[in-house]
Amino acid sequence: MEIVIALSSLIAGVAAGWFINSTIAKKRLLKRGSAIIRQAEQEAEAIKKEKILQAKEKFLELKDQHEKAVSQREKKIQETELKTREKEARVNAQLEEVNRKEKELARKLEQIERQTEALERKNQEVEKLRQQQIHQLQVISGLTAEEAKAQLIETLKDEAKSQAAVYIQNTLEEAKMTAAQEARKVVIKTIQRIGTEVAIENAVSVFNIDNEEVKGRIIGREGRNIRALEAATGVEIIVDDTPDAIILSCFDPIRREIARLSLHRLVTDGRIHPARIEEVVAKVTKQIEDEIAEIGKRTVIDLGIHGLHPELVKIVGRMKYRSSYGQNLLQHSREVAYLSAVMAAELGLNPKIAKRAGLLHDIGKVPMEETDLPHALLGMQWAEKYGEKPDVCNAIGAHHDEIEMTSIYSPIIQVCDAISGARPGARRQVMESYLQRLKDLENLAMSYEGVTKAYAIQAGRELRVMVESEKISDARSQELSFELSQRIQNEMTYPGQVKVTVIRETRAVNIAR
Repeated sequence: MEIVIALSSLIAGVAAGWFINSTIAKKRLLKRGSAIIRQAEQEAEAIKKEKILQAKEKFLELKDQHEKAVSQREKKIQETELKTREKEARVNAQLEEVNRKEKELARKLEQIERQTEALERKNQEVEKLRQQQIHQLQVISGLTAEEAKAQLIETLKDEAKSQAAVYIQNTLEEAKMTAAQEARKVVIKTIQRIGTEVAIENAVSVFNIDNEEVKGRIIGREGRNIRALEAATGVEIIVDDTPDAIILSCFDPIRREIARLSLHRLVTDGRIHPARIEEVVAKVTKQIEDEIAEIGKRTVIDLGIHGLHPELVKIVGRMKYRSSYGQNLLQHSREVAYLSAVMAAELGLNPKIAKRAGLLHDIGKVPMEETDLPHALLGMQWAEKYGEKPDVCNAIGAHHDEIEMTSIYSPIIQVCDAISGARPGARRQVMESYLQRLKDLENLAMSYEGVTKAYAIQAGRELRVMVESEKISDARSQELSFELSQRIQNEMTYPGQVKVTVIRETRAVNIAR
């Protein structure tokens, strides 16, 4: 742009010079124009070179960028080709595996087809043999298979119907005639033939002394003697103001008896000190163990039971010092043994097995050590351990329904156990609970409308209810008796059974004057 301006100025000057017609000025202008032209050419050349250099730099920069882009594209193409080749290799491997499995399946299918054909051939051969045998049987019997089958079925049907009808008729008639009578007879005879004394054991024993000085000697200096005696026997010894008596408290009757006998020996001997106490307790313990074994032996001899394991004999002897609901366990077991033998004999069973099971049914109540098992299952385990027969073991384990009854003797033992425990006077009841039960029975009856009076009689085994005839009809009396029996059964706990009698009477009263 500057060059153009300079040239314009020059041309203007030249034109002016021509007009001025001045030679000097023309020459000067020409020189100046030449200088300007040279300068312009130099500047143009410099600008040209600069632009060429810039163009080359831009070209090189664009070339580098293009080469980098091409290199990146080639790298991506190579990675893509590598992944494609890997996928192709995996696909080829899977295809080969599929082809191999197809061949293997085809081979197995072929084997199965061959086996199936062989099995079909064998079935055909078996069927052919069966048809031959049927044909031979038909030739021998002169009947076809269907005719023989129909004839056999008809014969069996007629015979079965005849036998079933006779059996059912005889059974029903016999049951109707003798079931109730025989059941009453068995129970009544069993109860009548058995009568035993019942001993009530307490958790406390009383040791009587002659004078109060003995208490001080038993206590000893600083209580050494009584502490030694309690440690040796495991019994709590209560020395209080009770005159001429020392209380021995323990839930284990055997320990209580050992403590009582030991005290008796110590007081009789007069030498009471810790060493002597330990010696006497050891001797008395040995004496009690021998006595237990002797009691067991006498019991099994009295009952006529033979072959009982010595350990079971000892357990039977230990039952003398145990009680259940206030009922001596040995006496209870003897009762059950007698009852079971009588009932088994009445039913035509072996009374010896029943007597054996009856004696042993509660041996689980005298464990040598603490256990979580119910006494019936523990007794069954001991019986199995010491070689008792399965019938006896099942009767022991099932008499409280812990296991299923599989022996005919099991229900007999269960029933006889209930008879021995439920008879009046067999088991002790606390007076308060007994009176409360009678009161609950009467209150239950009085809660109904129309009831005037209610009496619990026969030790709570019968409830007599007096009702108003105007409010309670005869039909309602029947319903009231049933409702009361159901409520007593569902809401109250009682031994045996309770008879509910509802009395409704109509009175006509007149006075003759």
